[in-house]
Amino acid sequence: MGGDKKLNVVVLGATGSIGGSTLDVLARHPDRYRAWALTGHTRVEELAQACLQHRPALAAMSDETSARLLAERLRAQGLEIPVLAGPQALCDLASHPQADAVMAAVVGAAGLPACIAAARAGKRLMLANKEALVVGGATFMQAVEQGGALLLPIDSEHSAIFQCLPEDRTTWQDRIDHIVLTASGGPFRQRDPETLHAVTPAQACAHPNWVMGRKISVDSATMMNKALEVIEARWLFGLAPEQIRVLIHPQSIVHSMVVCRDQSVLAQMGTPDMRVPIAYGLSFPQRVTSGAAPLDLLALGGLTFEAPLASRFPGLFLAWEALRGPTGTTAVLNAANEVAVQAFLEERLRFTDIHRVVADTLAGCQPGLSALPPVEDLLELDLRARRHAQALVVAQRT
Repeated sequence: MGGDKKLNVVVLGATGSIGGSTLDVLARHPDRYRAWALTGHTRVEELAQACLQHRPALAAMSDETSARLLAERLRAQGLEIPVLAGPQALCDLASHPQADAVMAAVVGAAGLPACIAAARAGKRLMLANKEALVVGGATFMQAVEQGGALLLPIDSEHSAIFQCLPEDRTTWQDRIDHIVLTASGGPFRQRDPETLHAVTPAQACAHPNWVMGRKISVDSATMMNKALEVIEARWLFGLAPEQIRVLIHPQSIVHSMVVCRDQSVLAQMGTPDMRVPIAYGLSFPQRVTSGAAPLDLLALGGLTFEAPLASRFPGLFLAWEALRGPTGTTAVLNAANEVAVQAFLEERLRFTDIHRVVADTLAGCQPGLSALPPVEDLLELDLRARRHAQALVVAQRT
């Protein structure tokens, strides 16, 4: 970032955990960054508080009612901020000429159009929405290349891999033998698989190391988040499926590793705090303070690694199956998982049926897409897969 100009940052999903951490980092560097636009889903009060603190130029909500309520709430506090509404509003903000950087922290496939809009507009795109790559795949990466966007991964695992690699991306393939994505193992790492059918939403959302939203917490408990991250890594780093491996690392200190062709192992370590990868994404290729606590190596009791068991985490292993399927298979996996997780959180589906719904949707919903499908076709497939998964959820209950 040159000169004295502040970086205008659009935070898509400002009311979520990643959005909140992003706003915290921005507030620590008011001379460098401005929260230029903030978006939420329907959490009016949370976004109102963020707007009152950060005074963005624009805001957006998912629907007209929420947008009207937000505008009224802000006006009552003496703050006149234009509030946009609807999915197109996210795309408009992500590609706005005055926006320099976009934090894509919207959860799920709903974030794909805005991510592609930011990519095509050539923004610094900080990607916390893994579904943009899981659903978008080659289409999303083409938008990044054609738009000249700077794509920076924010997931702690992918940021770790990125930090271990040289800035010159053209040399990556010459260096990498394989990568290792680490996983905490979630709250059920040592639980008897035979008892998982009785897991409640509250238990699944009680992550031992990270503070996250409910959906991603359930994904961590099933390790479906790692399945999505395997798919994301395939596109971010241009790897073959067999070059991506997963190990459980309960301490969440080693965030991921690159195994080089000479068998050197490069690892990125740090306290489990999402503000670290967020700060790196904002400042790359420089470094700024994040607010995270320093890593005390002397206080560590040890670093351990173990292989994930298919009997405990069957959903994880669907990642490699989906990557070897036809174009769009990973989008089907993601859609089915979103439907199944929501049904579980609403107590309409057992925990152990989440992966069954995903596997059966993969088997029964054929993508039928071209090798480089337009966004509209990907979203239509997403909708079709959701309908298929919804029918399976209903069938599981009968």
